[in-house]
Amino acid sequence: MRRRLAPAALLLPLALLLTACGGSATAGTGSDTDGQGSLTLNVGDQKGGSEAILRAAGELKGLDYKIKWSTFTSGPPLLEAVNAKAVDIGGVGNTPPVFAAGAGSKITVVSAFHGTSKGDAILVPNGSKLTKPAQLKGRSIAVAQGSSANYQLVASLRKAGLSLGDVHVKYLQPADALAAFTSGKVDAWAVWDPYTSQVLQSKQGRILTTGDGITNGLTFQVAAPSALQDKEKAAAVKDYLERLRRATAWVYDHQEEWAGVWAMDTGLPYEVALASVRRTNATRISVAVDKPLVASEQEIADTFTELKLIPNKVDFGAFVDTRFNGDLPPSTTAARGEG
Repeated sequence: MRRRLAPAALLLPLALLLTACGGSATAGTGSDTDGQGSLTLNVGDQKGGSEAILRAAGELKGLDYKIKWSTFTSGPPLLEAVNAKAVDIGGVGNTPPVFAAGAGSKITVVSAFHGTSKGDAILVPNGSKLTKPAQLKGRSIAVAQGSSANYQLVASLRKAGLSLGDVHVKYLQPADALAAFTSGKVDAWAVWDPYTSQVLQSKQGRILTTGDGITNGLTFQVAAPSALQDKEKAAAVKDYLERLRRATAWVYDHQEEWAGVWAMDTGLPYEVALASVRRTNATRISVAVDKPLVASEQEIADTFTELKLIPNKVDFGAFVDTRFNGDLPPSTTAARGEG
């Protein structure tokens, strides 16, 4: 018998929106601390994010400074905390920095990771007659407004010769979108991993198209300018980023182990976590914050400005700091598993 995926099954992973969310999620904070020393680096995180990866990879050992972790439900409130100087650095997806920049927030992108966009997908029910994006004309599509999925939808429609005006967009956060999708109230759902993996694993839908080759597949570490102006904190940021880069590389060689940790930390079923790790997480590599990266993010910013979701023109290049690039490869370097 086919297992029906209830909306409640995805409520726990709502904390995992670091790759995408642009919605109005609320923030919560924790007070876990690692390391020792007189300097404290305040790090913003999301459930199953940087802290979990660093701990699993053994990269939280030997810290000569303290890391105080604060946990947020998504990227936007995390960046609000960065802007307010409550957090020195934190990890988010490719879209929240664009919206934060559009709001004039004091944020600086200091590190980037490039992975595949195969987990960013437009899903349709198994019984749908749709076989290609061009057939979405006149159809209803659920998507979280201002999210990376929102941009992926726009870009996918554009590639198919369509615009947002050619479809009926229903702006819904994931839990509501899932309910609409499984009850047949929408024809398609634009979303990201681990939601993509959860729908596929539960056999509630299939992929119509993905963001692979359409969206940039980037995630970022974003710091407060005030922290970067402090020499001691800037040194701690440099060390933290190096540890995070090693931990991210560790995931590729320990996919099953990381999936187990991630599942335990988030409440995701193990098979869903493993599918998401293989499709998305394990593909990420550390790349430079460079001109092609800025140009790619500028394109996202311009698109949302045109859609009037961002009120003002954004100069994304004014929100990056390249001092931590070192000898990292260009941002256009192929993700792991892409050759």
